[in-house]
Amino acid sequence: LDHFLEAAIEVDVDAICDGRDVLIGGIMEHIEQAGVHSGDSACALPPHTLTPAMQDELRRQVATMARGLNVIGLMNTQFAIQGEDIFVLEVNPRASRTAPFVSKAIGLSLPYVAARCMFGESLVFQNADKERTPPYYSVKEAVFPFVKFPGVDPLLGPEMKSTGEVMGIGATFGEAFGKAQQAANMALPSTGNAFLSVRDADKPAAIVLGHLLINQGFRIIATQGTAAALREAGVECQRVNKVGEGQPHIVDMIKSDEIDLIINTTEGKQAIGDSYMIRTNALNHRVAYTTTMAGAHAAVMALADTGTGDVRRLQDLHRECKV
Repeated sequence: LDHFLEAAIEVDVDAICDGRDVLIGGIMEHIEQAGVHSGDSACALPPHTLTPAMQDELRRQVATMARGLNVIGLMNTQFAIQGEDIFVLEVNPRASRTAPFVSKAIGLSLPYVAARCMFGESLVFQNADKERTPPYYSVKEAVFPFVKFPGVDPLLGPEMKSTGEVMGIGATFGEAFGKAQQAANMALPSTGNAFLSVRDADKPAAIVLGHLLINQGFRIIATQGTAAALREAGVECQRVNKVGEGQPHIVDMIKSDEIDLIINTTEGKQAIGDSYMIRTNALNHRVAYTTTMAGAHAAVMALADTGTGDVRRLQDLHRECKV
């Protein structure tokens, strides 16, 4: 279902039910849109774009399903949100891969509380019946093994490809996302040449990104179609050939270390095949890249808000969580 929900936001909700009360552990908004496997998508806690009303509706639906399914212990629910419509993708009456992340983000071990519920102790008895809301952002990012497998296409899709996870915490979403990228060995550049090549549906969003990148001090380089759309909107850019249009082309620039950031979205077998060399060479030359517009927007937000970069102990942060 999520593969065919165009421009939908995917959300994970971890909860614990003791048979009567329901504790919402955390609502995680995915960075990549629906269609990318949830295990490969970065996610933010608390959500960085969902309205309070939408979050309350998600809480209501999760609590209703937990009680209706007679869940005792942990439950993970995956939603897709398209406009004002909420789609339920999965309901799993078990611990999810997100449980350790949520536990570290809020300072409460969800598996420990859930196990005690399964032995008959209520959430109220454990003093764990109130949702914890951290005053900071936590971002979970996937770690991929692509560098160790030459020739593997790093394009994300419905099949899970990641082999690990890292976590970044910051006062803002941008700071947390930037730290998570650094931990995942995908440190974002502060300036340089940004290459943009996007599908037709993403060109309006690329124009917005182009303006933001120029304001950050980047120089824009784009393929013919994207360059035309950017110039028409007043975004100054340099045109570069695709691989099939003759040399010098974009892959030559990547190999010459002339590209610092890549934003490349594709659609259809032909376009995916044409841009394969861009993605593989970006990996080989350690160029920061994203293959989704949602990931690109998050990266630009991180560039605009680097924060203080201070390292703070989790124990100190957990004391700030509001119940």
